[in-house]
Amino acid sequence: MSGLNGTDFTFRPLDPLTDAELLHGWVTHPKAAYWMMQDARLEDVERAYMEIAADPHHHALLGLRDGEPAFLMEKYDPAHRELVGLYEPEPGDVGMHFLVPPTDTPVHGFTRAVITAVMAHLFEDPATHRVVVEPDVSNKAVHALNEVVGFVPDREIDKPEKRALLSFCTREQFFRSQSLAARGVAV
Repeated sequence: MSGLNGTDFTFRPLDPLTDAELLHGWVTHPKAAYWMMQDARLEDVERAYMEIAADPHHHALLGLRDGEPAFLMEKYDPAHRELVGLYEPEPGDVGMHFLVPPTDTPVHGFTRAVITAVMAHLFEDPATHRVVVEPDVSNKAVHALNEVVGFVPDREIDKPEKRALLSFCTREQFFRSQSLAARGVAV
């Protein structure tokens, strides 16, 4: 997937042991408060991602920019994880989380490029018909990013750890948002 300024984003499976130190710095940073791992120790991060690696319904991937780790992406089956009993999943639904780590040298448009790459990656699978997200209702920045790539809020739901905004993006909504963006139309 073409990223910012001609760079390429690629994805690889996360290795819970070799990537834990890198992830620990990302998920415990104050800017990652919505990831809810602020107080996690290195062992906690290893354990959490070892559980994901062993789970057939949840997968963690590292997003790479020019071959270097640049963001975290998780995809999950909402019929089995995260949203069980909170909505009626449809065939082809895929849940998603993403995390862009903090940086001292932010690049304008980088997070938007990341969420676009994540969505494109998910829709590369022809079985994916709709992406489901459940960000914290107070996370206005991610709501705006979600809207840019085609997500439509459905309703607020109560999860054990937060009040969340359940939102959906179909393949058609995503590709329409990208077509509009390519033509310079604000979404």
